Amino acid sequence: MTLKVTGAEHGSWAVLHISGELDLVTSPAVRQHVHNAVADGRHRVVLDLSDVLFCDSSGVGVLIAARRLMRSCQGSLRLILPARGAIDGSHVNRVLAALGVRRLFEVFPDVDTAVDDTAQSLSA
Repeated sequence: MTLKVTGAEHGSWAVLHISGELDLVTSPAVRQHVHNAVADGRHRVVLDLSDVLFCDSSGVGVLIAARRLMRSCQGSLRLILPARGAIDGSHVNRVLAALGVRRLFEVFPDVDTAVDDTAQSLSA
């Protein structure tokens, strides 16, 4: 399966919807989309991972690098993992938890919540 990244703007947030597999082959494309958003002056980025079916260590590396980039420009990075992830666990949620890095990210169940500045992140 290939990777598909589509972008949208929600107020001050740039939302990148990612679907498919986030792996060694596809991770550079996600990294480039995040860098492009920052180059366009967007310092508030949401990565919607609700349709990511597979994520390996290189995908996790891209998420951590995106977090580092956003922090370096005083920006914010939020991840969307499906609400059902809290119950039966989305693949990305399980990978992040297994690697012990889930707590590094602000995670939300959907786009509307992720772009709401008053919303609270889901607990790790």
